Amino acid sequence: MSRALPLRKSLLVRLLITSVVVALCSVAATAWLAVQTTTRAIQEEQGQVLAEDMDILRQLSGYAATHRDWSGVTGTLRALSHRTGRRIALTAGDRTPFADSAARGTSLPPRAAATVDPLRTDTYTEPGAQLTGVDPRAVGPYRLTANERLKVAKLAVVRQLCFERNGVRTRTEELPSGRTVLKGVDGTLDPGYVPTECADGRLNTPTPTERKALDALSALSRACLDRHGAHLDHPLALPLEAASGATAVPYLTGKRPVDRDGPPARTANACVAEARRTQLAPYVAPVAELFLGTGDRPVPRFDMSAANKAKVFGVAGLVLALTVAVTALVATRLVRPLRALTQAAQQPPERHVRVPVTTRDETGILALAFNELTERRERLEEQRKAMVSDIAHELRTPLTNIRGWLEVARDGLVDPDPELLSSLHEEAVVLQRVIDDLQDLAAADAGTLRLHREEVRADELLEQVAAAHRVGAESAGVRLVTEVTGAPRLDADPVRMRQALGNLVSNAVRHTPAGGTVTLSAHREEDEVVFAVADTGGGIAPGDLDRVFDRFWRAEKSRSRRTGGSGLGLAIVRQLAGAHGGTVLVTSEAGAGSVFSLRLPRTQEPATPTTGSG
Repeated sequence: MSRALPLRKSLLVRLLITSVVVALCSVAATAWLAVQTTTRAIQEEQGQVLAEDMDILRQLSGYAATHRDWSGVTGTLRALSHRTGRRIALTAGDRTPFADSAARGTSLPPRAAATVDPLRTDTYTEPGAQLTGVDPRAVGPYRLTANERLKVAKLAVVRQLCFERNGVRTRTEELPSGRTVLKGVDGTLDPGYVPTECADGRLNTPTPTERKALDALSALSRACLDRHGAHLDHPLALPLEAASGATAVPYLTGKRPVDRDGPPARTANACVAEARRTQLAPYVAPVAELFLGTGDRPVPRFDMSAANKAKVFGVAGLVLALTVAVTALVATRLVRPLRALTQAAQQPPERHVRVPVTTRDETGILALAFNELTERRERLEEQRKAMVSDIAHELRTPLTNIRGWLEVARDGLVDPDPELLSSLHEEAVVLQRVIDDLQDLAAADAGTLRLHREEVRADELLEQVAAAHRVGAESAGVRLVTEVTGAPRLDADPVRMRQALGNLVSNAVRHTPAGGTVTLSAHREEDEVVFAVADTGGGIAPGDLDRVFDRFWRAEKSRSRRTGGSGLGLAIVRQLAGAHGGTVLVTSEAGAGSVFSLRLPRTQEPATPTTGSG
């Protein structure tokens, strides 16, 4: 696992993202709920008031269209007021009251809400008034008699059956004038479409009542055209709605306009509309001002309904549940590895428990570090036990020899001659060497190893080490050779460097058979000075390469002293290399020998190439 943790896997970032997501969800849900609730409440309130106003205006306009005055409107007005909870008042233009749902003497609102005039109706309020602005319920002289209604209804049924035979489905509808007309079932029937078989001209022929009213309308239109001096050059069609859509052949005025779309044509249309209003005026109630108030109902205010309250609590509960769920999920994922770490840490130290690494965030890195720490602790414990055993073994043999010889000499069995004293001295030297090596390692571990640095030439350092070990190498039948490329310099403690290189040379000589060669070399490689000690011995097994620098480790499992050494030399080399800011490595090939490389920082000094050989 890489130590460089991606930002997106950071525990802090994930917690921040979780908090931001929960906050955004909460804010968004609250804002949405507030907007939806407030908007709907306002829309409902406004829509309800507007719908009530339009309904009141429509019903009063219908009353005016079917009555000659307002004398009987009180009952209708009070019924509307009771149903809507609104105050409704009708007055003349000078505010003379026609009818009022409030008590007598109650002041009127400052302004009228609308004007009730069936001859000039709001086309958005009353369907059917879009063309002329006249309430379609104002039929006046066009209202059919009972016999005429029955006759027209029968003709409509006959035409409906004819339409069905031609594959056209229709329905009958009675207009406010009492005339029955055909409508499409789905509302798509063209009013001017009549199959040839059904075009008998009887259904749309005006009745005597309608003909009389149309004749009067024609006379009024003709008089208006005469007053304006309009001259028509084609027959002027009366509007179909004048007879509530009854006439198929329009009545004509006999005048002829100059053109169809010019000012004369517009004057003619205006005259027809004026004539129609003049004709209907005696049959409708006079114009009235409509005043609307709040009545007994309180002023509209924002108040959440049960449905809106349910939405508020529902969304709040959903956000709370989501927050709890997300928090619980995140907390569980965070706590689970921490609990595993806690349980593992509470186990006895000798068990060396590991924890599973299930994530790649901070907790995963912590679990991995815990496992690595456990492994290091386990290795250190093994090394400690091995070191105690090794130290006991290293010290037991010379101490046993010294004690045995001293006891024999004390008992008078052997004279303390020079040979015995020399043997005892040799054993004491072994003890001293082991103790000195342990002291050096302890100082290096504690960071108290003192170095006396100075500028050292690599070639001189190798010559000194080779001179110190040449006699021992020759006595073992091993040839010792030095090779230096250039004259690299380094800043180091010369005594400690001779000790480190000497340990490597001694180790190489011990493991090189007679007739073999040990080569000491030094060369510059970029910003480092590389010392190498190569031998032609039997090499090191691949499985042992990682342990050669461990304390008291020997390739010989019998721990025999035949090859010498305390097992601390290579460990000291590693410590001294680290103290100088360098490293030590080993490469080996079974049967071909080993190469120990000591890499140390060099100083920036010019070098003169020299080559030496021993």
